[in-house]
Amino acid sequence: MEYKNLKVEQRGAVCVVTLNRPPMNALSSEMLVEIKSVFHDIKRSKDAKIVVLTGEGKAFVAGADITEMKDMDALKAREYGALGQSVFFHIEKLPQPVIAAVNGFALGGGCELAMSCDIRIASEKAKFGQPEVSLGVTPGFGGTQRLPRLVGRGKAKELIFTGDMIDAVEAYRIGLVNKVVKPEELMAEAMKMAETIVSKGQIAVRLAKKSVNTGIEVDLKSACDIEAEIFGLCFATADQKEGMAAFLEKRKADFKER
Repeated sequence: MEYKNLKVEQRGAVCVVTLNRPPMNALSSEMLVEIKSVFHDIKRSKDAKIVVLTGEGKAFVAGADITEMKDMDALKAREYGALGQSVFFHIEKLPQPVIAAVNGFALGGGCELAMSCDIRIASEKAKFGQPEVSLGVTPGFGGTQRLPRLVGRGKAKELIFTGDMIDAVEAYRIGLVNKVVKPEELMAEAMKMAETIVSKGQIAVRLAKKSVNTGIEVDLKSACDIEAEIFGLCFATADQKEGMAAFLEKRKADFKER
């Protein structure tokens, strides 16, 4: 399928999705619908075992489309926020892992989009922030909820209340990103990590993602019960038999689910 605001490329088992709405990849309603559509297709794909999401140009996503938002009434704004949230939940709940390769500005909706991904690798040129209060509004695509879950309540409130922008090094320090690399190494590093994940048992990887995402929303005892159920499910798979046999036989596992 052809997309107006995205580039989609399959590199082996890795699907690379590039946000491409010049000049700053601002999230319009049309772009949000396209993102949801491509991730819907990826969910059903047998070829895409993992996704790398990045941006074209100097921005990952510089924010939501203010031109589209400025004349919205309360009902339209609520619908727009609900659209963005539904797209980001779709990414978060995707069975396949998603790595955000943050190449530049990830502000407002861009930071929220990155946070809906499983892992964030940032270029040294990347900038992060939730500057919505500077526009007289709050974050609306999940920023007030995902940011405190990643960096803690106090730091999240500081960033949201001040609207301050932080660089990649600070984002790494507070736990917002997993790794910071030179700009020219960003995609190579993202692909390297993606290929490492692809080399593992894919059923286990997807179940681990489900366990983390489900368990973090409930109390510890309930979360551990969820983990125990998922752990048990692994022993009904050929991958578990192969993985443990390979370990004992001191050879590389040949997982069939790729």
